[in-house]
Amino acid sequence: MKSLLRFFSARASLVIAPSRRTLLVLAGAVLAVLVLGGAAWFWYAAEQSRARAAYADVMVRVAAAEGPQATAEARTAAARDLEAILARYPSAAAVPQMAYQLGNVRYGAGQYAAARAAYEVVLARGATGTLRTLAQVGRGYTWEAERDWAKAMDAYRAALATLGPKDFYYEALLVDLARTQELAGRKDEAVETYRRILKELPQARRGEDVRARLMRLGG
Repeated sequence: MKSLLRFFSARASLVIAPSRRTLLVLAGAVLAVLVLGGAAWFWYAAEQSRARAAYADVMVRVAAAEGPQATAEARTAAARDLEAILARYPSAAAVPQMAYQLGNVRYGAGQYAAARAAYEVVLARGATGTLRTLAQVGRGYTWEAERDWAKAMDAYRAALATLGPKDFYYEALLVDLARTQELAGRKDEAVETYRRILKELPQARRGEDVRARLMRLGG
């Protein structure tokens, strides 16, 4: 046992403690990492603030471009401003909102493919809640405007998949789906969807219109 203790004591004496210079170098490296991390955080916060300010500034022009009296030039200028902000601040937290507004402006100008691309940016950036639903609905409207009924129905169904009868957009989406089914010549499917509205939403705001459509379809 004593021989073992002497052996380990001898081994321990061979361990070289780090020098003071080494400890200072390590401390400096840790400090540098902390400083760089702090600088990166402050830069990110400042960048987000600049993006929000730019977005708020352009929204004044966007609101005018979405009005009923808006000119084609106003819509083009608003879309150009939004695209410039998206290009300048691609990582901004407000990107989904900016992309949604861009989609609306493009849709108002009749540029349906460009509007759809903007709505898809909203979805790709992980938008949730109402904004996600609105982007999905926007995609449906662009397909409907291009008379691609099948893709429009797919978009409306995708939006409905995460909603229930108590959600605000549920009734409107079911009406959109039924209307598109009518336009596609899918009478039986449209009747089924209109009946679904009356069954799930007995106090539907558009109940009278839904009943009228059912009567016209013989349902």
